[in-house]
Amino acid sequence: MKKLVIILAFLVTSVITAGAQITKTSTVDRPKLVVGLVVDQMRWDYLYYYHDDYGTGGLRRLLDGGYSFANTMINYSPAVTAIGHSSIFTGGVPAITGIAGNWFWEDGKPVYCCTDTTVRSVGSNSKEGQMSPRRMMGTTIGDELHLATDFKSKVIGVALKDRAAILPAGHSANGAYWWDTSAGHFVSSTFYMDKLPDWVVKFNDKNHTKPGFNIKTNDDGVTKTFLMAEAAVDGEGLGQTDGRCDMLTVSVSSTDAIGHTYSTRGPENKSVYLRLDRDVAQFLDFLDSKVGRGNYLFFLTADHGASHNYNFLKQHRIPAEGWDYDKTVRDMNQYLRSQFPSMTADPVLGEDNYHFYFNDKAYSADEKQSVIDAAVKWLQTDKQFLWVVDNNKIAESTVPEPIKTRLINGIAPRRSGEITVVTRPQVFGATVSPTYKGTSHGQPMAYDVHIPLVFYGWHVPQGESTAPAGITDIASTVCAMLHIQAPDASVGNPLEMK
Repeated sequence: MKKLVIILAFLVTSVITAGAQITKTSTVDRPKLVVGLVVDQMRWDYLYYYHDDYGTGGLRRLLDGGYSFANTMINYSPAVTAIGHSSIFTGGVPAITGIAGNWFWEDGKPVYCCTDTTVRSVGSNSKEGQMSPRRMMGTTIGDELHLATDFKSKVIGVALKDRAAILPAGHSANGAYWWDTSAGHFVSSTFYMDKLPDWVVKFNDKNHTKPGFNIKTNDDGVTKTFLMAEAAVDGEGLGQTDGRCDMLTVSVSSTDAIGHTYSTRGPENKSVYLRLDRDVAQFLDFLDSKVGRGNYLFFLTADHGASHNYNFLKQHRIPAEGWDYDKTVRDMNQYLRSQFPSMTADPVLGEDNYHFYFNDKAYSADEKQSVIDAAVKWLQTDKQFLWVVDNNKIAESTVPEPIKTRLINGIAPRRSGEITVVTRPQVFGATVSPTYKGTSHGQPMAYDVHIPLVFYGWHVPQGESTAPAGITDIASTVCAMLHIQAPDASVGNPLEMK
């Protein structure tokens, strides 16, 4: 009897132990690889404007086999590159992430969003490598994936623009790589590593350009980006380790540079989007062969849209203009100094992101509000502006929704200006000339804030939704699919694909 009890006890213990082992070794259902592709300055309608010219294996493959959120809007202003990339992957807005623009003033000094003089370039000796995500507050999808997997996952960011590689990859990324024009190849910084991995060195040896050549303004910049992304998958073994979920962020920068130069229509813009389509097709085929079709989660989106060129619109009787913001700054400084003779310097430091930044050294603390009030009243006389608001008083302004919320979300404490202006539709800051053929972006209007969002691959059904969606919903959606915590600054909600 005693032996029987011992045997039974042993069997029970074995079953419990086996059960514990099964629980411990079970894995959460995740794809082998997550790929987030951002196409810089891609208006939502480019999915359809060039649709009949696309092949079947690229953008049309995503639309035909994936799930499109056709009513995805940016819920902040200004709509610019650095903010877009940070918001896509953090799920946050400038008011929380602190990324108030590509450039902004901080402590009275202009700063670039990713500049970090505490690090040095890896792969070159130039300042183009002195970059990091330190100014961005909050985690990214990749950071949360690292935290959920005890940092066993790998997270890599690739883009020609530094901010488009650095901000999406996040703080804990295993690496971020961007193009150093002065060197003619990809670099990183000591924030991530002390030397370039061998696979990057080999890639640069094979794919470098002449130093000083601006590949961002060339269709080849698209191809170079995807080739680097493929090299990262091979070099880091992304998506190729059983039981491990990795992440690759890719941003195509040439679409933005070419759009700024040639606007939203014409052969140059069409050419770069057909190149994008071809390269997306090749990249998807590459992922199929390396990671396996159905084993990766892929999403395509954009950081912002763009306005049509104002000269082009006027040719078709559509109201449009260019706004000379530098002239506005000069004239406003002249006016304010005439109203406040005691000023010791120009009160307006400058304009960026449709914000005016003020110089607190030019007037006393007691005078500041009076200066701001006078500036608002003066700007309101300009018929190019729909609204001019004191950023400390936006909540009580008459700006309608959803514009008001976009303006509020776009104000980062101590990094945004004192005054925000909203121009009339199709009026944007640019060269004012009858021969100007470029474009820009940044305003809270549909052409700047309506972006594509298409999910494809792992656990993604085919379909389309026109329900309201936001750029800040992207991170929440991906994190929910991966069963990981949403990023720190996230204000979005998971989107349903049904």
